[in-house]
Amino acid sequence: MIWTKTGRQPQDVGAGIGLRLPHLAEVLDTKPDVPFFEVHPETFLANPHATELLLAIADRYPVSVHTVGVSIGSASGLDRAHMARVKRLVDLVNPVLFSGHVAWSTHAGDYLNDLLPLPYTEESLTLLARHITQVQDAFERRYLLENPSSYLGFADSTMTEPEFLSALVERTGCRLLCDVSNVYLSAHNMGFDAEAYLDALPGEAVAELHLGGFEAEADERTPGTTLLVDTHGTRVADGVWQLYEYAVSRFGPVPTLIERDNDIPDLGTLIAESQLARPHASRGLAKQYVHTQ
Repeated sequence: MIWTKTGRQPQDVGAGIGLRLPHLAEVLDTKPDVPFFEVHPETFLANPHATELLLAIADRYPVSVHTVGVSIGSASGLDRAHMARVKRLVDLVNPVLFSGHVAWSTHAGDYLNDLLPLPYTEESLTLLARHITQVQDAFERRYLLENPSSYLGFADSTMTEPEFLSALVERTGCRLLCDVSNVYLSAHNMGFDAEAYLDALPGEAVAELHLGGFEAEADERTPGTTLLVDTHGTRVADGVWQLYEYAVSRFGPVPTLIERDNDIPDLGTLIAESQLARPHASRGLAKQYVHTQ
């Protein structure tokens, strides 16, 4: 099946922002200069007033929908009732992009407030490919998969993360959401080269980039070292901006989003940070010829 449904495309190489409940009314009142917004649909399912505001925003701006509860890595299968609720909202919003995580968050009917990792094995690949196909068929849209933030590896993994993601793209026709901050964080924690990771992804499949904040904590396993923890509660780090330039040189001017889910600042602060993406994206595009030789 070919999935073609999509909303209006962003017309700006700058970054969009995550749209959270405290800012809905202000966005409608002030109409800020933002290329697009991204929402978590689960926060709207039991909030009809917020949904009404969201639909008014979707009439004016491109909106991306980023699911956090679909749990494509769940061994017990997908929650069809939850998917049906999300689909009703997605069809109303008609998003420009539709995405979720390479993770699992449900077990025995219970939802866990976390995005838990999977081993990169043929068994996991078969499971996720089946679930991605089911999601894309149910929603009639391509699903973008976001790479996780990593703190440990599985001894029984038989492929690297880029190999695993590439295989999912090949088997399902899905696309990738490259979280540049997660690549930076995971490279630090796991000891791999972040630019080599980006080089190993299928560039034509990357349809969105994410940027977010993290915090450094002492690594109790190795005294004197730090572990970077994905919090989405701080500004984007300088090192991530540099890696973002490399990602743009690799993947081109795909939509970019600034994520903030904790310690959410005022709307003006979020917009100011999103505008920082423009000069970095421009520098990345100026370097793009390196990847086209």
